[in-house]
Amino acid sequence: MKVADPCGCFPTGRHYPGIAHLLKVRAVGVASEIDAGSAWIDQPIAFIDVETTGRDPAGDRIIELGIVIGRAGEILTRYNWLIHPGRPIPAESTAIHGIKDADVEGKPSFAEVAEEILACFKGAIPAAYNASFDRSFILAELDRVGMRPREPPPAMRREVDWIDPLTFARELYKNEESRALGDMAARLGITLDKAHRATDDAEAALQVLYALAKDPRVPRAYGGLIQEQRRLVRLQDEARKLWRKAPAAAAVVPPTSKPS
Repeated sequence: MKVADPCGCFPTGRHYPGIAHLLKVRAVGVASEIDAGSAWIDQPIAFIDVETTGRDPAGDRIIELGIVIGRAGEILTRYNWLIHPGRPIPAESTAIHGIKDADVEGKPSFAEVAEEILACFKGAIPAAYNASFDRSFILAELDRVGMRPREPPPAMRREVDWIDPLTFARELYKNEESRALGDMAARLGITLDKAHRATDDAEAALQVLYALAKDPRVPRAYGGLIQEQRRLVRLQDEARKLWRKAPAAAAVVPPTSKPS
């Protein structure tokens, strides 16, 4: 006699439609205060960009931070801080973003503006272009000043993934030579007048994200977007590992530029 499947699943592993509403699946990487099933584009997004003294978050410092808040495809608010790093800005770093020691002279330290920055993150989905770079610097600076809020915003929680439009640009425009922010902005008809300045980069990158959202391959649900981003990151990381093993893999990256 054939025994009924005790798990209530189809042979494919999919659950019967009649019990789907009884199942709760936790979307990994999402901010708990934001409905994973909601359209992410309708949620507040805090798009973040930093300019720094170098590429090492353990030793280098943020000298400019820009946050652009968007919702439903519109820019709501822009924030910008020039920050004194407590050390000279290397010439090779200035060559990229144009920020000199004189520009940050008399500006506050990160510790002095940390509370203002955290207030901008509250209740918003964090995002950045090549997010691992900006996120690592933000978290390093917050750790350095001992910032331990009782209820940290999503951007500060290590279990929350930041949306990264670069991941989707690499997939949707994989046949293009470059997916750097400036090139993607030009490709999509987005103005970026002051490249490598924090607020300008953040705003252009948020507009790139909204433009990419029009592609049907980009999930609309917040939880679905994060899961698809995680899948693409795994595939892209594997492809990079294979590329680096190839004898011809000998690219040189400028020591203070953000990779694309």
